[in-house]
Order: sequence, then C-alpha cells, then structure tokens
Amino acid sequence: MKHGRLEWPRPDELTPGSKAVYDAIAGGPRASAAKVFQMADSDGRLEGPFNAMLTAPALGMPLQELGAAIRYRTSFTDRAREIAILAVAAHHACDYEWYAHEALGAKCGLSSDELADLKAGVSASTFSPSEIVIHTTSCALITRRALTDDESAAAVATLGVEAVTELTILIGYYECLQLLMGAWQPPLPAGVLDPFEGAA
Repeated sequence: MKHGRLEWPRPDELTPGSKAVYDAIAGGPRASAAKVFQMADSDGRLEGPFNAMLTAPALGMPLQELGAAIRYRTSFTDRAREIAILAVAAHHACDYEWYAHEALGAKCGLSSDELADLKAGVSASTFSPSEIVIHTTSCALITRRALTDDESAAAVATLGVEAVTELTILIGYYECLQLLMGAWQPPLPAGVLDPFEGAA
C-alpha cells in the first residue's frame, strides 16, 4: 500500500530495524500527542514524516530521538515551542506540520486569533515579549538562514544563549521534517482538510 511516494507498512510488516524506530515513535513520549492529532491510521501505519523515518533506520532513530529531545527536553514552555514550530509550518505551507501543531498549540493555550496570526507569518499582539522574540528570531532563521548582530543580541538578551541554540536546532529539525514530506509527498490523514488550500 502506498502513502504518497512510499510504501506504507503496518507494524507487523516492518524489518527489525524499522520496527525499532516505529516503537520509539509510537510508544515513546509522543504517544500522548497521538490523542491530539493523528500520528497513525487504524492499522498502525505512521502518518506525516514518521513513515519516512522507517525507510532509513540508522538515521531515522537518531532523528526521532532529536525530535523527542526538542519536544520534551528544552527550556521552552509548550506554548513557546509551538509558536516556533508553527512559524516553520506556516512559512513552508507544510500541511501535516500545521495540522498537527495547530492542534497542539491550541491545547497549550494559543487562541484562534494567535493561530491565525502565526499562519499569516506575524507575531500576535497578545504574545509576551519573549514569545515575540521567539517568533521574530524563528522567522529570521527560516527566511534568511541567519541572524544579524542586532537580532542575535536581542535574542540572547531575552532568551539566553542556551535557548537561542535550542531554538536554532528546533528550526532545523522541523525544516528537516518538511523536507522529508516534500520528498515523499505523504497525504494528510483521511478526512483532514488541507489547512493551506486556497492560500496565496
């Protein structure tokens, strides 16, 4: 069975190496996220970028481990982390990334107006000063691939060196997921509408 350009195996059809990656994704800390958005279909086949990770287990395993670290072991609040992730999804109009993290963002307190602003690529007026810095820094890294001296100094002054490094790694990770989906074109889960349909 195909899922975009890739085969879409059930868990019982995986090689041992791919099954280890599958178990780490489906049974790790991300399992709680599966209650908020669809990570797998009813037969256990992985959605979004996760199916692609199974095709190269030697890299898929450390990649999913990095994702778990970014989601659960940084200095960011859940809300701040989702602001940065949604900045990546909005810039690239990445449908699955937006679908998943819009739901997670709403769960951790982002309002519908704030989500609409993020989708439009702007900081919401209701963001805290640190959230504005997170968003503007994220957008600079996403769009220009660099920070100016002033942007770097402002980010460090507000967030600290450790958090700016964490933010940069976070941006790179979610851009990697976007590239995986760009390469293999997985469809959205059944019944999910494209959040960017009709967008300019």
